[in-house]
Amino acid sequence: MKHLKRYTMIGIIFALTIGSLAHFLYDWSGNNNIVGLFTPINESIWEHMKLLFFPMLLYAIFLIFKFKKGYPCITSSLCFGIVTGTLLIPLFFYAYITILGKDSFLLDIGIFILSILIAFWLTYKLTLSRRLEPYTFLLCFFVCILLICFVWFTYHAPAARIFKDPAVS
Repeated sequence: MKHLKRYTMIGIIFALTIGSLAHFLYDWSGNNNIVGLFTPINESIWEHMKLLFFPMLLYAIFLIFKFKKGYPCITSSLCFGIVTGTLLIPLFFYAYITILGKDSFLLDIGIFILSILIAFWLTYKLTLSRRLEPYTFLLCFFVCILLICFVWFTYHAPAARIFKDPAVS
């Protein structure tokens, strides 16, 4: 359990660091289309959900290989954490926009940090409880659907508000 807690803390730092750097990677790459599949290509909420999703997915793959034998429920717990953390970003964003009526850079950063903390906390707690083990396939399926949506909608975004770049609007 001590090792899992330590690796959870490392995961939080990893996701915060990689997610923060990923925010700038598309520009740094000269707007490379491949890089854009995994990093934000604009300032839309949808694109910013990638900042949590991809770093946590990458770290999840590492954790699954490292801890699968000792924690058989880690795959389902990580998938639940990834999906929940990713979906919390627009939920928190639109909640505070509704209340305040405007966007706040500091609140956006806070949402990113809070979503990562919640995602990893849920992953840790649910791994220990083993409650999600029967739902592993379904939770992995949801992660795969999100992955496909991120890749597809990067360059084929629907006209919905979540996909709109506020700088262009």
